[in-house]
Amino acid sequence: MELTLGIPALLFPAISLTMLAYNARYLAIAALIRQLHQKFQETESESVKLQVKKLNKRLTIIKNMQATAIFSFLLAVITMALIYLEFSILANIIFGISLLALMISLILSLIEVQLSTKALAIQLKDMEK
Repeated sequence: MELTLGIPALLFPAISLTMLAYNARYLAIAALIRQLHQKFQETESESVKLQVKKLNKRLTIIKNMQATAIFSFLLAVITMALIYLEFSILANIIFGISLLALMISLILSLIEVQLSTKALAIQLKDMEK
């Protein structure tokens, strides 16, 4: 299959939407951490401290999700430049790496969603008591 300019360009909207979703998750968790930080200062509760620690782990995962998505985007742009300059073999390699980076980002997203779901399940279980 011959790589044309249109193929890496197809990643642009996908990566942009992914970045938007990642940013929304980041902002939601950051707001929650700020709330819990204020609550911790008032109560010095160990459970709040533990929640902040777990949220910090999720924040790290989201940062890595964003970084790999940006890296994928950058590689897609480089691929397009290489196609334009007619370096087709190198363009294919870089595009493959771009796709790999996007897959890593999506896998990290899946891990973060799993952590988020577990945290919500714990909260729901507490409410059922």
